[in-house]
Amino acid sequence: MATATVELKPKDYKSNVPPDWCPGCGDFGVLNALQRACADLKIPPHEVVVVSGIGCSSNLPGFFKAYGLHGLHGRPIPVATGIKLANKDLTVIATGGDGDGYGIGLSHFIHGIRRNVDLTYIVMNNQIYGLTTGQVSPTSLAGMQTKSTPSGNVEEPINPLMLALAAGCDFVARGFSGDTKHLAELYKQAIQHRGFALVDVFSPCVTFNKYNTYDWFRQRIVKLEEKGHDPTDFVAAMQEARKMGDGEVPIGVFYRNPNPRPPLDERDPVLASGPALVKRPMGITNAEGRKLIEELM
Repeated sequence: MATATVELKPKDYKSNVPPDWCPGCGDFGVLNALQRACADLKIPPHEVVVVSGIGCSSNLPGFFKAYGLHGLHGRPIPVATGIKLANKDLTVIATGGDGDGYGIGLSHFIHGIRRNVDLTYIVMNNQIYGLTTGQVSPTSLAGMQTKSTPSGNVEEPINPLMLALAAGCDFVARGFSGDTKHLAELYKQAIQHRGFALVDVFSPCVTFNKYNTYDWFRQRIVKLEEKGHDPTDFVAAMQEARKMGDGEVPIGVFYRNPNPRPPLDERDPVLASGPALVKRPMGITNAEGRKLIEELM
C-alpha cells in the first residue's frame, strides 16, 4: 500500500456518478466511511481497486473514484484475488451484500480466507434481498416477515463472523453504517492488515427491512473497545460473535491474530521472488504480443 505525498481528502474519492440508492440507505454511510478511510491512509486513488458482485450494495465501485469492477453475483473475491496476485502493490477492496457474499458467494468467502489473500472484504449486511425487492436473505433473523416469508422466516440466520473465525480469518470486524467515524477506523485497520480482512457492516435497508432499522441497532449496539474486549483473544472473539438477535449487538474488531499468517503473495515463490507480475517483462516481442491478442479477439 503506497501513500501519497500530497494531502488527500474524502472528496478526492468521490465519483462523478452520484449514488442511486434509496434515500436513507445505509450504504451511503459505508461509502462515506470508505472515502474517509482511504483519505486518512493517504492511498492514491489510482492505486485502489474496488471489486463488487451484484446487488444494491455492489453498485459501490461506480460511486468511488478509483479503479473498479462490477462483476458477477457472488464472485467479487475470485476477481479481487486475480487482481491482487497480478499486482500486489494495489490496495484491493471487495464489496457486496449479505446475499452476494454469504449466499451464492459463500464458498469463495471461505476459500479467500483459507488462501489468506491480501484484500479487504466489506459486506453490507442489510439482512434482506433489497435489489429483488425484499426477500429473506442468509442473515435474516428467524421469524422475520418478508415478501418470501409472509408467515415468518423459519430458518436460522448464518453467522458470518463465527464462520470467518472458524475458517481461520486473521482479522474480523463488524461496523454500523450509522456511525461512519467508527466504521472508517475499522476500514483503516482492515486495509493495513496484511492478509484477508473481513468487515461486516450492518447497513439498514430502509425500503424493505422494517425490522432491523437504525433505531433497532442503536438500541442494541455496544462497541467492543468500550467494554474492554481483547481482540487478540480468539475464544473471546467467538463468544462476542455469538451475540445477535434481540439482545446485545457488538461492533468493533472482534479478532486480530497476534501471530498472523503470511498472505498468499508472500508464500507463493513466483510472486514473492520479485516485483508485481504486471511490472515484469513478458519475454516476448511486440509482434508476438499483437499476434496473441489477435488470436484471442
